[in-house]
Amino acid sequence: MSQTNLSEHGTVEASDIQKAASVYEALRRTRPAKRQDLKNYVKVFLGIDIPDKRICPEHNAPMDYLWHSFSCDFTRAATVRERSSADAVVWANRTGGKTELSAIATLLDCIFKPNCQVRILAGSGEQASRMYQYLTEFLRKGFEQFIAGAIRKTKCRFANGSAVEVLTQSATSVRGQHVQKLRCDEVELFDEDVFAASKFTTHSTHSVTAAMEMISTMHRPYGLMQKIVTSAPQFGTPIFKWCIWEVIEKCNDRNCSQCPLAEDCRGKAKRACGYLKIDDCITQMRRASRAGWEAEMLCKKPSLENVVFAEFDPAIHVKSVDYNPDFPLYRSFDFGFVNPFVCLWIQVDDEEMVRVIDEYVRSRATVDVHAAEIKARTPCDEEQVAATFCDPAGAGVNDVTGTSIVRELRSHGIVTRFRRSGILEGVEHIRRSIRSGDGRSHFVISPRCPRLIEALQCYHYPDSAGSVSRELPLKDGLYDHPIDALRYFFVNYRHSPKTTARRY
Repeated sequence: MSQTNLSEHGTVEASDIQKAASVYEALRRTRPAKRQDLKNYVKVFLGIDIPDKRICPEHNAPMDYLWHSFSCDFTRAATVRERSSADAVVWANRTGGKTELSAIATLLDCIFKPNCQVRILAGSGEQASRMYQYLTEFLRKGFEQFIAGAIRKTKCRFANGSAVEVLTQSATSVRGQHVQKLRCDEVELFDEDVFAASKFTTHSTHSVTAAMEMISTMHRPYGLMQKIVTSAPQFGTPIFKWCIWEVIEKCNDRNCSQCPLAEDCRGKAKRACGYLKIDDCITQMRRASRAGWEAEMLCKKPSLENVVFAEFDPAIHVKSVDYNPDFPLYRSFDFGFVNPFVCLWIQVDDEEMVRVIDEYVRSRATVDVHAAEIKARTPCDEEQVAATFCDPAGAGVNDVTGTSIVRELRSHGIVTRFRRSGILEGVEHIRRSIRSGDGRSHFVISPRCPRLIEALQCYHYPDSAGSVSRELPLKDGLYDHPIDALRYFFVNYRHSPKTTARRY
């Protein structure tokens, strides 16, 4: 009696083993049809149990991202607009599995989407190599049969025509690429010119939808990731966000009253199903500053270390405020053409509460266009406007036109006033209004002013001194213009006896 023919005595026949192996390999080649199928596939063939439970109400599970990335090419889109939603933003904590998940998505793309061209672009060569290293390790777990040729240092090809390649962080590397999937890892660290160039690299084929995935922790409130997250809803790009609680291991036997994580956790870890060790998380929290912990692990908000108006809090300062005819109305301008022209409508009530009730921000328009729009949006007659303040530079005569913006506005019935001041003087006035020395706030802004709200959160000092003094906020051409308009209001309103009115 052979050793492999003892099934009646509790052993397994060789033919049964071969059949099981054949079924196993057939399943490896079978595309998961449903979300649970995909989760099981990754668990069985890669040994990774992807967390699939949302813990924080406003967050997602990591599995949400992987299913979106994988399934977008198999969903019958009725319109081109629906197909464009294959893009994704992934905002997650450090050690939150972003890079590994992206490598899994890359593997699945190349196996189940023939002729799918995937490129990996990261904020650093080391980060890009890390995602590719994850991929090559996965390939050695029984997926060698799918590979065509050798696995090279920065690229590999698949037998079905798919391919993966690591790109360097340069515009030259990115330009000229025509691929279906671009995965941008740690996009917060990207050079903005490289990121701008990367937006034009993806192109759909008949069977594969073009997608650009932007993946990162958000380190800075004024950084690239913040801009991406802010603009994503405008373009219909889904944001997949998770933090430590979506990826931490389940807490079974710890006493909450004695746990250092208790204040942030509040029982969340009792419902978790992740892989991060609780003791490791406690150690990391003790090493980090509170601001760093909140930004890197809780994904609450980026560190405010370099922000000019760190005391500004939308939860406190953004409220519905409308024009009140009982209070004086002021306007404040910051001039621009390529850079935006900004107008703010501001009132001050009887308790000296500064109320920003509306904003107008527009680039590449002439003064007459601005004047007409401003007058149309002003909620009272022009003669009832208490004062219109502006940038003193607007009084300078243009060598080409022979006139000034101040004079042009006056010809349209808008009389402006100004007082020369330093940037730091205006910044200090704004800070004092946001929160005075006694802890009180005298500043409120309407939700109708999204550009100013964003600027108040993102206006920042230079990251390094270089040739620019760190004492002065950065003139970045984006956030400084709404802040300048607000500065001109404060320095003129607070020094009204010194305010200059000029006639031309």
